[in-house]
Amino acid sequence: MDNQANSKGFIVNNGVILGVVSVIFSLVLYATGNHLKPHWSTGIINAVIFIGALILGIKQFKAANGGFMSWGQGVKVGVGVAVLGGLIVVIYNYIFMNFIEPDFMTQMTEIQNQAFLDQGMTEEQIEAANAMGESFKGPFIMAALGIVGYAICGFIVSAIAAAIMKKSAEETY
Repeated sequence: MDNQANSKGFIVNNGVILGVVSVIFSLVLYATGNHLKPHWSTGIINAVIFIGALILGIKQFKAANGGFMSWGQGVKVGVGVAVLGGLIVVIYNYIFMNFIEPDFMTQMTEIQNQAFLDQGMTEEQIEAANAMGESFKGPFIMAALGIVGYAICGFIVSAIAAAIMKKSAEETY
């Protein structure tokens, strides 16, 4: 294993693929008017895109290493792909909410408030929920939460995928 492939290229290539495909999917939702109340299947499609990009990156890295990869290497590639893809999505979300659809957060708050009313919450409870949620609407907080969320989910998916795909030189003897 002296000629190990550098993981950086696999992280960058698949991270960009993850970010760009996620942004394109978000733009399709926006263009079709489904960005405010998406169908439940959009969550599944997003998960398939995310998991697929991570597994693709880990598989490509393993193949470039002659079929060998440690668990740590697989997790490193997967988390790197997730964080880079998350960074691209966070940048897109900032542009979307500030330039493309500046009223997006207001519209989402109205939809959420209506859902709270339908659940039987009082006006005071809704105002308290809105006040609590207001602290998470800053661009830096949203960016940080987005990247951390991608990193955590990336670690979980990568840990499972790398555990399944790992193969060391010692296992072949």
